[in-house]
Amino acid sequence: MNFAIETIGLTKRYGSLTAVNKLNLKVKRNTIHGFLGPNGAGKTTTIKILVGLLKPNEGTVKVLGQEVHGDQADARLSIGYMPELPKFPKHLKGSELLDIYGEMYGMTKQERREQIPKLVELVGLKGRENDPIGKYSKGMQQRIGIAQALLNNPELVILDEPSLGLDPLGMVEVRELVKAIAKEDRTVFLSSHLLFEVEQVCTHVTIINRGEALISDTLQNVLSKLSGPATLHVEVTTLSEAIVKAVKKLPFVADVTQNDNALSIDLKTLDDVRPQVSQAITQAGGIIVSMNLQRQNLESAFMKLISKQQGDEAQ
Repeated sequence: MNFAIETIGLTKRYGSLTAVNKLNLKVKRNTIHGFLGPNGAGKTTTIKILVGLLKPNEGTVKVLGQEVHGDQADARLSIGYMPELPKFPKHLKGSELLDIYGEMYGMTKQERREQIPKLVELVGLKGRENDPIGKYSKGMQQRIGIAQALLNNPELVILDEPSLGLDPLGMVEVRELVKAIAKEDRTVFLSSHLLFEVEQVCTHVTIINRGEALISDTLQNVLSKLSGPATLHVEVTTLSEAIVKAVKKLPFVADVTQNDNALSIDLKTLDDVRPQVSQAITQAGGIIVSMNLQRQNLESAFMKLISKQQGDEAQ
């Protein structure tokens, strides 16, 4: 398979500190891939290697099928990159900034005239493109940063902590923008330590800590592997012994807890078994008022994985 990003044994050291440690990473094309880890986990160092700003000590890196060897301008033409907390000249207008970046990408004046208005509208800055960047809110500055990352119509967009420092409204705006970018047949590689944001937008996840990849898979598979089976909460109009017996007989049920007219059903499977449970309750004469399948969220899974790594290292 031709991956958008592939690293093998990627290692970067700063003196005695190993920032990235034999990292094997595969990012499928046309996905939104979350790159998760606590501060200092090696996320930004990895990204700087991917875009050619740093050279690794060991390992190989392929981006869009091309092997990366340090600073190669031609290799970056198909990549859009927004660094963590981008700093832009405050005296420039948003449109002026994009025009300068477009010229740096080698775009003609006509191409810039056509592309910049489209991007301004996409990132929600229409009507503000002629205001100085110094008057932009943090969210607007992040959005103009994303616009510059899209100028050259890249196949791969790499965003380093795009929601960092934003208020809840700004986070929602960036989240919706990332979803819009991905709809245009692009791969989005998104680094973050904000687990809730990643859970809302990403299709795939890699969790990294101390420079090592701990797990990498689809978001749903990561949640399933780390959180284990779910609990199904069911409320019925009247709870009878017949209903409880019917539910306990189901082969995928581990345990059943009663509370008034509600059941908490611990499951032994990762499959969605709500239809089977619903059928069993109905056949036993029950009427279902509500049913809720509860799994652990990404934050719980993340903390479990990090704690396990720290425990293993302590032994």
